Amino acid sequence: MRTAYSVDTVRTAERALMERLPDGTLMQRAAAGLATACAQLLGRVYGARVVLLVGSGDNGGDALYAGARLAARGAGVTAVLLSPERAHPGGLAALRRAGGTTAAPEDAGPPLRRARLVVDGIVGIGGRGGLRPKAARLAELVAEGDAAVVAVDLPSGVEADTGEVRGPAIRADLTVTFGTHKPAHLIDPAREYAGSVRLVDIGLGPELPRTPVLESPQHAEIAALLPVPGAESDKYRRGVVGVAAGSARYPGAAVLAVAGALRGGAGAVRYVGAAGEAVLARFPETLVSDRGPAKAGRVQAWVVGPGAGEDAGPVAEVLAAEVPVLLDADGLRLAERDAVRARTAPTLLTPHAGEAAALLGVSREEVEGARLTAVRELAARYRATVLLKGSTTLVAGEPEAPVRVNATGTPWLATAGSGDVLSGLAGSLLAAGLSARDAGSTAAHLHGLAGRLAARGAPVGAHDVAEAIPRAWRSVGE
Repeated sequence: MRTAYSVDTVRTAERALMERLPDGTLMQRAAAGLATACAQLLGRVYGARVVLLVGSGDNGGDALYAGARLAARGAGVTAVLLSPERAHPGGLAALRRAGGTTAAPEDAGPPLRRARLVVDGIVGIGGRGGLRPKAARLAELVAEGDAAVVAVDLPSGVEADTGEVRGPAIRADLTVTFGTHKPAHLIDPAREYAGSVRLVDIGLGPELPRTPVLESPQHAEIAALLPVPGAESDKYRRGVVGVAAGSARYPGAAVLAVAGALRGGAGAVRYVGAAGEAVLARFPETLVSDRGPAKAGRVQAWVVGPGAGEDAGPVAEVLAAEVPVLLDADGLRLAERDAVRARTAPTLLTPHAGEAAALLGVSREEVEGARLTAVRELAARYRATVLLKGSTTLVAGEPEAPVRVNATGTPWLATAGSGDVLSGLAGSLLAAGLSARDAGSTAAHLHGLAGRLAARGAPVGAHDVAEAIPRAWRSVGE
């Protein structure tokens, strides 16, 4: 499990650890890991031109000490000091002893144009509100050059706790972080700026609390959640999922949601809606009813909303059921918030950014720029588990539980009907007995992998994604 902690938690853990260590030990550990990562990226250190962008914080000190190590190995190192009077004195002295030089920001152009590697140590994890003009100009110069960029702990200009980017920011090829991941390493838009992320162990682990603010399940954790039929299983014990989706105008949404449910391991799928003929033509094993959700027969979970159009009746019937319910697409718009809040059985909402914006009464851009804030706010407003779809999928539920993050997806999943497949897949996992949080994060993981497997760098449709789910399931368990 990859975990992330807030800045305040990291600071508290660092203070506790530093009390037991000689002065400066943590910075030296961080600088050693940073220098090693830089050397590996350079390949040949001797003769390489390296530019350090140095702010006044501790990560500026990390950059200076790492630069001193590179200079001692023969690199030509120039430190651009944004605030010379506030630069870390020990780090600056070490760099100069090793043969490094310094430059003012207004003179940074020539060194940056010649550099093979730029180390971003402008702002640390406590930075807020974007870069100031002098630093923003350096970010522009870095973007114009060809040098590889390594960020110290976090790219300057992104906010560690939220993943927000509120203006110009450094785009790194590699971010070297220390002790633990921070939320911005896992959440877009900041994740895009971080590039690859390397975690350096500085001994912080024992000082961190057991519960992180974010967690990103890996293959092993997802494999442990996958429902596997036993010797005594039958179609009912494996879970029956009800799908109330589609309409005369959007029959394909029903077909795709049923496809996701069947490929997701459901023992049986009961379909209710206007697209029964289309569903049966594609999946004759589906149990089709035209009597409405309340009279469709026993299910262990419901999926409602994809392609529903304007008919709010099935949504209300499903919300009244005492089984887990997944609300998607039109169902999010048609559902009464009070009816969702009043439910005692689990409820999983699966909006994309536009749908989340409509539910919150804000712009889509606000949701996309502050995804963590948005998913937490929706979960609180609806007293439900919320899966916010996007380049990184976030799953939030109880306030005290870590938000789950999934990054297995691919831009090829941005295709019509892909969300309907995800809904059916998550619904089948709810019917199998997974909690809303586990069902959402497991479905997101499998769905992302299925998209990658189906695409392999080429265009795909939602049907292809559904067909690839069994392969994704197998790859998780291998």
